[in-house]
Amino acid sequence: MRIQADREVCVGSGQCVLTEPAVFDQSDDDGRVRLLAERPGPEYAKTVREAVDLCPSRALSLGEDEG
Repeated sequence: MRIQADREVCVGSGQCVLTEPAVFDQSDDDGRVRLLAERPGPEYAKTVREAVDLCPSRALSLGEDEG
């Protein structure tokens, strides 16, 4: 699983950080999403998918790793 975050679309609601703080953070400068892990381990799959679904601005998306 690979996460993409569009910081230009992010509104800084923080739902991702509240859902999975080991993977998402908010930048100190502007409050927008910052990825701590672009390719988190399988143990984070459920909460990362939940964070993507909860994002009000749809700034987060998931892709699958090739191979």
